[in-house]
Amino acid sequence: MIQAFAVLLLFQFLGEVGVQGLGLPLPGPLLGMLLLFVALLVRGGVPEGLRALAQSLIGHLMLLFIPAVSGVMIHWQQVAADGVAFVVSGVLATALTLLVTAALLQRLLARRTGAAS
Repeated sequence: MIQAFAVLLLFQFLGEVGVQGLGLPLPGPLLGMLLLFVALLVRGGVPEGLRALAQSLIGHLMLLFIPAVSGVMIHWQQVAADGVAFVVSGVLATALTLLVTAALLQRLLARRTGAAS
């Protein structure tokens, strides 16, 4: 499990280095996650140690929201000033996510029933 955690940290580090080196306007961990995704695609699957670590981390996912909630509480005045924008963007992002998920599900189900016929 320590090796799997080291792999996650390595890809996060690579993402940070890539973002800083290339001047990309996105978070380093996001680039690291994309690099990990590509590496897993090339490898052809997820190693068992990494799979077990990921399941363990997902089980404690709520702990990762504590810093975000703390930040909202610290900067409450700014959040309140832009409250309408936060709500509108949240509703629109949720609606877009639902539409994309529904469209993808329909395509996958159509492909599945088309292949079974």
